[in-house]
Amino acid sequence: MVSQKTTVINAQGFHMRPAGVFANTMGKFSSDVFIIANGNRVNGKSLMNIIAACIKCGTEVEVECSGEDEKEALAKAIELIDSGLGD
Repeated sequence: MVSQKTTVINAQGFHMRPAGVFANTMGKFSSDVFIIANGNRVNGKSLMNIIAACIKCGTEVEVECSGEDEKEALAKAIELIDSGLGD
């Protein structure tokens, strides 16, 4: 398992479109991906779970990946969040 913390910089947080981008991208990896934020641990491959977590701009999140391609999955997840998720 690998994990890394970062801060959400997207002005709207994880709303529908960026949450979809994140979930779809993470779905391409075989590793399990979780986002830990505000005391919740949610499946990073589930659009509905990400939206339900209400992750706002400025929230520190920890991305946790476990599996055969965990390092690649973590690097891509952090890249997405640090880039503002396309917003």
